[in-house]
Amino acid sequence: MPQAKHTLRLILGDQLNLQHRWFSEVDDATTYILMEVRQETDYVLHHAQKILAIFAAMREMARQLHAAGHRVHYITIDDVESVRSIPDNIEALITHYRASAFEYQAPDEWRLDEQLYQQGRRSSISWLMVDSDHFYTTRNEAADIFAGRKQWLMEFFYRQMRVAHGVLMADAKKPVGDQWNFDHDNRKPWRGTPAEPIDPRILHDHSLLWNTIVAAGVKSFGASRADCLPWALSREEALLQLDAFIGNALPHFGDFQDAMSSQAWRLFHSLLSFALNVKMLNPREVVGRAEAAYHAGHAPLAAVEGFIRQILGWREYVRGVYWAHMPGYESKNFFGHTRALPSWFWDGKTKMHCLSQAISQSLEQAHAHHIQRLMVIGNFALLAGLDPAEVHHWYLGIYIDAFEWVELPNTVGMSQFGDGGLLATKPYVSSAAYIDRMSDYCKGCHYDKKARIGDKACPFNALYWDFFHRNARVLERNPRIGMAYRQLEKMEDAAILDFKQQAAKMLGNLNAL
Repeated sequence: MPQAKHTLRLILGDQLNLQHRWFSEVDDATTYILMEVRQETDYVLHHAQKILAIFAAMREMARQLHAAGHRVHYITIDDVESVRSIPDNIEALITHYRASAFEYQAPDEWRLDEQLYQQGRRSSISWLMVDSDHFYTTRNEAADIFAGRKQWLMEFFYRQMRVAHGVLMADAKKPVGDQWNFDHDNRKPWRGTPAEPIDPRILHDHSLLWNTIVAAGVKSFGASRADCLPWALSREEALLQLDAFIGNALPHFGDFQDAMSSQAWRLFHSLLSFALNVKMLNPREVVGRAEAAYHAGHAPLAAVEGFIRQILGWREYVRGVYWAHMPGYESKNFFGHTRALPSWFWDGKTKMHCLSQAISQSLEQAHAHHIQRLMVIGNFALLAGLDPAEVHHWYLGIYIDAFEWVELPNTVGMSQFGDGGLLATKPYVSSAAYIDRMSDYCKGCHYDKKARIGDKACPFNALYWDFFHRNARVLERNPRIGMAYRQLEKMEDAAILDFKQQAAKMLGNLNAL
């Protein structure tokens, strides 16, 4: 018989942190709730590996909680309760356990935060939200740092974080190496050496779980890889992956963090973002391990600083942007773009080799690194005028590490310039030249990377100039892109008409590219 004066504690699918303060003591009057529910599988179309890995990791956490003596109530995707919303299941469990208190860790997505907050307002029992014990910053810290500023420059925030947390600091004010940022040094293409490290990830056979998910009617896209799922599903596995990255990949990460290759999709990236974003790992321990590698002489400063900037800087920064501008940020559309995604976003079948590689990799691996996301897929989406809301939903669904708090500012703000320059200082677009410089994608492509006009002309070229030409009114005064407009001014009218017509032809039939 369920006992009175019972506390229920909710654990969401991206809160798999066994180090949380909650678990320091075992209490028979506390039951932990984990739910595999259609509310979470269906709010956007997700990659198969994302659904499978989160559910498998949730089940592993429940197993470990049970083994440690905690009480756990677990709703599986084939339970009748899985079709109910999270609030409806909470209400049913409050009744079942005759609970007098409900507690939950602060959700990282606005929709869940609002859902649980509103339910708490209506509840007759004690309702408490606690911190997730994960991030360096509070939700509002970035907003406080940028108070009164029109533009939220990440570099300013990043330096504040370095000082506040004493990371890579020579003293209280001076950075190690007398330089805050080594980004300029970290832009080398990869031509085959040094060799890509062996993939250290443990493979799991979760075919039975995948069959259950499919039988429950859950829709997804991308390769499930259910019989060889490569993502860390426990803290122990994530720590092993961290060890391998620090030992084998970090020393070369800086040089090649922006490089792209059709021969090696991982290169020297950690692939730890999934483990971090579901909170198996804490950012402090990851940053601490990287910094220790520098001080031990194992990895160069440029590599370590570049890696730490992504976590202590960018990751915390976009979270701050998200909470300061939600709700509403998801509908930002500075350029008024409305074009639908081409069909090949769902199968990778395009003659543009760079996009075929980046999208096919994303479909197969549920992962692409930041330059593939920003300067190949996002670059094309912005040049082609794709609807940023559609682009956002695609990014949110396809990447295993994509949760709205981190994905939305990256996509709508950084990639699609939807906020008009709050986050990015300029639209991040390029012609074929940048992609060719940083990858081998242009080799053997159907299109000619140097041509602007003609059936074989690379679409990035005409679309690049068309983008700046059609948006001159709102962009030409931006000092960071003055060179593009100076080049446009030197072009003859006939040349401008040629690329405008070329762009119009392409935009009229994106599916055929």
